[in-house]
Amino acid sequence: MTSSHASAGGGFGRGGRVVAVLGPTNTGKTYLAIERMLGHRSGMIGFPLRLLARENYDRIVKIKGRNAVALVTGEEKILPPNPAYWVCTVESMPLDRAVDFLAVDEIQLCADPERGHIFTDRLLNARGLVETMVLGSDSMQPMIRRLVPKAEFISRPRFSQLTYAGYKKLTRLPPRSAVVAFSATDVYAIAELIRRQRGGTAVVLGALSPRTRNAQVELYQAGEVDYLVATDAIGMGLNMDVDHVAFARIVKFDGFAPRRLRAAEVAQIAGRAGRHMRDGTFGTTDEVGELDADLVTRVENHEFETVKALSWRNSDLRFDTPGFLLKSLEERAPIQELSRVREADDHLALQALVRDPEIMDLARGRDAVRLLWEVCQVPDFRKVLSDAHTRLLGQVYRNLRGPLRRLDEDWVARQIARLDRTEGDIDALVARIAHIRTWTYISNRPSWLKDPLHWQERTRAIEDRLSDALHERLTQRFIDRRSATLARTLRDGRSLLGGVRADGEVVVEGHVVGRLEGFRFVPDAPDRSEEAKSLLSAARRALRDELAKRLRAFEAEPDDVFALSPEGVLSADGVAVARLAAGPSVLAPLVVPFDEGLLDQTQRDRVRARLERWLKDHVAARLKPLFALSAADALSGAARGLAFQLVEGLGVLPRQPVAAMVERLEREDRKALTRLGVRLGVSHLYLTALAKPAAVALRGLLWAVAKGHALPVPVPAPGRVSVEAAGAPPAFWEAIGYPLAGGRALRVDMLDRLETELLTASRAGAPVREVALGQRLGLSAEELGAVLAGLGYVRAVAEDGAVTWKRRRPQGPRTRREKPTNEDHPFAKLRQLSGM
Repeated sequence: MTSSHASAGGGFGRGGRVVAVLGPTNTGKTYLAIERMLGHRSGMIGFPLRLLARENYDRIVKIKGRNAVALVTGEEKILPPNPAYWVCTVESMPLDRAVDFLAVDEIQLCADPERGHIFTDRLLNARGLVETMVLGSDSMQPMIRRLVPKAEFISRPRFSQLTYAGYKKLTRLPPRSAVVAFSATDVYAIAELIRRQRGGTAVVLGALSPRTRNAQVELYQAGEVDYLVATDAIGMGLNMDVDHVAFARIVKFDGFAPRRLRAAEVAQIAGRAGRHMRDGTFGTTDEVGELDADLVTRVENHEFETVKALSWRNSDLRFDTPGFLLKSLEERAPIQELSRVREADDHLALQALVRDPEIMDLARGRDAVRLLWEVCQVPDFRKVLSDAHTRLLGQVYRNLRGPLRRLDEDWVARQIARLDRTEGDIDALVARIAHIRTWTYISNRPSWLKDPLHWQERTRAIEDRLSDALHERLTQRFIDRRSATLARTLRDGRSLLGGVRADGEVVVEGHVVGRLEGFRFVPDAPDRSEEAKSLLSAARRALRDELAKRLRAFEAEPDDVFALSPEGVLSADGVAVARLAAGPSVLAPLVVPFDEGLLDQTQRDRVRARLERWLKDHVAARLKPLFALSAADALSGAARGLAFQLVEGLGVLPRQPVAAMVERLEREDRKALTRLGVRLGVSHLYLTALAKPAAVALRGLLWAVAKGHALPVPVPAPGRVSVEAAGAPPAFWEAIGYPLAGGRALRVDMLDRLETELLTASRAGAPVREVALGQRLGLSAEELGAVLAGLGYVRAVAEDGAVTWKRRRPQGPRTRREKPTNEDHPFAKLRQLSGM
């Protein structure tokens, strides 16, 4: 390589040995590199992920002691006075520090379109004084030979066999499986399904903090769950005891468009299956179907296309002006094997900030431009270069270029305090963790803060609290040990031990699964969910003896324990056991038991029979005059017809439609109807005894059930003889004995009394005492006027102030009314009273 490919300060020790250790996953490459590094007096190793750096730092500390090892990542620095070994993320490797041994893990990431230029720079320019080692996939071998001609190669075979196992339904995957998808939405949906069917799963996404990711993996490793649902974040060095990897998706969005996974990517993820000498399998779920045979062969045999080009960005940057910096970032690659990286986040941030005139005024001089570039490299861990992040970077730069040349402590405190909250759902916590990681990164720039150690501790503590809260939320949402226990028992066909506590809680196999309310099982799970169905199945099997005992006691209950609510719900001892539904007639509604599938058909029929007996007696007692009228065998002819219609109308019948039948009534019929409580009113026939509040309420309920009207219905309060007619149709008010007049509903006996009085006064031309009349009906003067107008009367005021109400003349030619043949008819009586 020519010197133009070397970065400033990165090309030291170029005479040392360069070794490329290449092979598939599970070959012990990382173990070999650490072993080699510890054999030197000093060393440095770069990992692709912060969590891998931390994991291996802890391993090396156990061997060499805490004072001998430094940890350097963008968000964490542990720096003893004179460390011999440096464990870093690849981006954070301090290349200006000379070490005997230097290694870079996952070197195939040189081809990554986002971070690849960093790995390429390390491949070209980072060297140990004595030995340099790069670790990665065989697909990198030709490119390394081309770019590092003196490199030696060590091929590492996989310790175990990786075999394709075809596709399986998601719910039939074997234990110790990892299911892979490529979006948080898919991961959550799959995890939810596995929780319902198998009791729970751990979850791993790239958006999780390292602490949360490790805690989730530990759940899986400890055997608390048998499944792991993850994005391709598991493909990069996470060590787990996975036997099978199932791809629930085979297409991912790469930042530009959806595309199918390449064979090497499938292998990188599938390679998590099997550990050391234990073989593993990979496959798909039924939504993906079978993988292409050629793809399977290549993954099983580790045969992949070689990398054709590496991502590259000029590392020899010019800091004279922002313009020169941008130009140097956009320099073309020097050779065809290197492909200039698409604009990275730091490059885009720089482009956005230089459009700000204030930033440009501050960015004068090499030191100021270099500082601007450092600020642009502050990552947005949300993975989106939003305006909010750009504004934050601008504010950071203004502070650093201000009089104090560091960040304002009060401003930093306010920014961080907003994130120190652990309430909220999973997405809210993920977003806060992303924000606080940005501030953790900033706090690790010592010259930017007055007391960087304080802010490092503060941001790390907040990140830890948020991470623990996120782990707790994930565990609560996606792990259900109760469901796991019950599902296994139901699947095995074993009997379940269960019972009901005094407070109604149902306990099966030591787990509370719901409540028993009468014969209704209320599962401790979302309504109609798969989990609720599973709990119902468990309860049905475990409570057979309890249900039989409850049913015998229920059938023997006395009538006074039952009740009917205004909502149409039947209860026993205050516990809802059934509801009413439309039946063959308004007086005979159906009884529908509440059991939600807990009872078999015979048991359900027994519950219904007991409630129907009580309901029949209850309705007959409350509406006794109605049933007496229905059973009156002595009636005949028109009287029988009127009685039938009165029963159908729940004790009220408008007179106009049956006027002819009323006219045909004989004297004996009238007397018989009167004895049965029937009143032949001016505009309605009605049963006087049904004006009692209990009878009115029951009639309203029965009408609503028969007509499918919403419950409860607007029944007038006891003692009210008139109410506003709202909340129900006119037929309802008629049925409960409160016919309508002028927008008001008047109790039928009071309406009849009013109509009789008005008719008498109208025919006699006598004045009406409106105030007394309104008080009797509970009406204001305006309401009384509307009611009287609705009944067909017109108000007139004489010269002496007397108020009369005259019946409005009918439209059209007047016809002479025939004299009623029955002298007991109300109109005949009125004529006698008025002298006509």
